[in-house]
Amino acid sequence: MKRASRWHNRSAVPRSSTVADHVTPYDRLCRDDAEVERQLRCGAEREALEAYFGAGEYRELTQLAAAAARRPVDESLPHVFLVPGILGSQLGVRRGAGLPDDVLWLDPLDIQRGRLALLDPPARAPIVPLGTVLYSHLKLKLRLRAAGFRVTLYDYDWRLDIVSLGEQLAARLRAQADAPVALVAHSMGGLVSRVALSREGTEHVVRAVLLGAPHVGAFAPLQALRGTYAVVRNIARLDLQRTADELAESVFGGFPSLYQMLPPPAVGLDLSDPQTWPTQGPAPRAPLLALARQFQRALPPIDARLVAIAGVGRETVTAATCATEGFIYKVTRHGDGTVPAASAAPPGARAYYTRTAHSDLTRDAQVAAAVVEILRTGITSRLPSRWNSRARACAHISDAELARLNADKLDWARLTPGERQAFLDGLNEPPRLVLRVPEDP
Repeated sequence: MKRASRWHNRSAVPRSSTVADHVTPYDRLCRDDAEVERQLRCGAEREALEAYFGAGEYRELTQLAAAAARRPVDESLPHVFLVPGILGSQLGVRRGAGLPDDVLWLDPLDIQRGRLALLDPPARAPIVPLGTVLYSHLKLKLRLRAAGFRVTLYDYDWRLDIVSLGEQLAARLRAQADAPVALVAHSMGGLVSRVALSREGTEHVVRAVLLGAPHVGAFAPLQALRGTYAVVRNIARLDLQRTADELAESVFGGFPSLYQMLPPPAVGLDLSDPQTWPTQGPAPRAPLLALARQFQRALPPIDARLVAIAGVGRETVTAATCATEGFIYKVTRHGDGTVPAASAAPPGARAYYTRTAHSDLTRDAQVAAAVVEILRTGITSRLPSRWNSRARACAHISDAELARLNADKLDWARLTPGERQAFLDGLNEPPRLVLRVPEDP
């Protein structure tokens, strides 16, 4: 996920333990999409919006917002629900008494104070979704609106069991059963959508376009559980109380959804067996591995309404082996940087391919144009329907090597606005590796 939050150009003082002083600039600037669209159209809060999106992005969004406002909704088109992936919804705690909600994901000031621990489900904090991350999803929403579609940004608690999340989405879709509906889902949102479409009462969903969905798992969740994924390591730089390993075990290791997106045993490594994991470093939670095994076995078959868009040509972990001290990951260009192409375009699904990175699948103009065509007709000429890469170049990197990266701590309060922006821009940037073609034996 790129630029999960960018309300960061205002200074902030450390919080006290009182509720009123608990409010940060990130809490005050948690806004829903309708309000931001209105502000883009009328020029309100320009300084704050430019700080969030960046000056160039802000200009483009004002143009898209104006185009969307000029185009009336075409009632003959399906109502589109845009479903984000993991990390794609803000999470936090509701406040009363006229105070803004308490955003935990992603509030660097809360992270610095160790409050990310509240996201561990066994902590039983009253966590709720607080809207989608607009940097990642507003462009696509506005492009769909400008094409005549009615669009709803669907936020949800991405930490939880994908089956229950799918059932929640199905319930929401049943509430819209008076008219045709379509889904556009990114990453884990594609799995949530697959579950939803398998439930009764969702027959009015005419199409589902899935962008970079890990149908056969991905290795980024494995790295997150091991404390070696870029997002986890960068978040640990802000947390002054915990290391990346400690965050992996005490926070991220409690998210059922991460386990359910692990590659299934058919990929070559039975990660559902705790004995398969290294003896050193963060350990998985055995009950959640069992839950993942059940999910992988019961994942609904590919629905005829599904159309997949897979990213290719990016350095992506596409295999892993286990050693005593940790996993060793094979990196190829057969994916979008996060999800292998073979997982995002599974057998049985109509698929199209793009060289767009995983985080940008919801932001790319060409992908959006393809989504519009698919929603209208079921097919698109904007993207190729075949990808036959014979690229053999690869590299290998271990947990131990990844653990040496991004190991320093950062004091958010001392960073300049430019340094804060650079940090958030690179939140999930993987290490740059030199890929080489292996020598033939």
